[in-house]
Amino acid sequence: MKPRLFESLMQRDGEFKEHVETLRHKVNVHPFLKRYCEVGIREGLFSDAVAALGRLHDTLVQAAYPEMIGRGIITVRPTTEAMERFPLDEKAVAYRYAEGAVARLSGKKNITVDVYTNVTAEASEEWTREFLEDATWNVMDNMAEKVGRALGEEETNRIIALYGAVADADLAGGEPINQGGAAMNWNGLVKLHNAVRSENWRPTVLAVNEVQLHQLLTDDKFIHAQYLPAGQTDLEQATVTSVLGMRVQASTLVPNGTAYALDTRVASVMLLRRDVTVEDWEDIKNGKYGVRATTRFGVGILRSKAIAKMTNISTTL
Repeated sequence: MKPRLFESLMQRDGEFKEHVETLRHKVNVHPFLKRYCEVGIREGLFSDAVAALGRLHDTLVQAAYPEMIGRGIITVRPTTEAMERFPLDEKAVAYRYAEGAVARLSGKKNITVDVYTNVTAEASEEWTREFLEDATWNVMDNMAEKVGRALGEEETNRIIALYGAVADADLAGGEPINQGGAAMNWNGLVKLHNAVRSENWRPTVLAVNEVQLHQLLTDDKFIHAQYLPAGQTDLEQATVTSVLGMRVQASTLVPNGTAYALDTRVASVMLLRRDVTVEDWEDIKNGKYGVRATTRFGVGILRSKAIAKMTNISTTL
């Protein structure tokens, strides 16, 4: 993330600046914002309420982005539109993710898929007024980080669900690759890579669960220096950064026992209507107050044949 993100957004994003001004007016009445700013100013961390809100925003963003691996397995395009239309090639199959549903289009004709930015991911934490009256700075800062991490996970879950919803017959190769209960290994990666290449696409990303990542670290092709992949293996960090031209993205949010090889250039798109935004939250009736973070976006599969899926991988080391 670029440094001084808050200041940059305040200078170039009029909508964001207007949102912050709205929050600033709530600092005197909203229990969480009031306490957050008062304590931060008293301890000399900020000069005024706007600076405090800037710290709150950047704290949430910094905590959210490490969990947003979903953005690493899909093409992200900022947009100001509520909907964008993508033309697809002949015989293409498209999926559009919506709340609890998937729309499928198919047929041997030129089609388009509409991607709507109507998906909102959000995370929040709530506190009672009594708790806030005594909350220390470290406690509030820690809670803000927790909200950011939860938002990152929520957004990533929605993107992974998009890939999971693609019908087996529409994947590269016409079906998932069955690993037969064996651990993820070099041969398995070659099969995934080949499935996408056989559809005349080139996989750019490998998405795996952390268990499958560690299974690779037991394969001698990733730990012996004489093998080509070893240059992209960091044993000290226990990670594989790249293999067969695919950038490796590992997360516990990817289902254990499943892996994807993706040509993210053409397979899918994420239209980002609103990036991580801090908002106030309150339930006055029950005396609960807090802060929440949200993003607004839309995601869609454009070419499912650029996606290879492997299942039935061993779920243990």
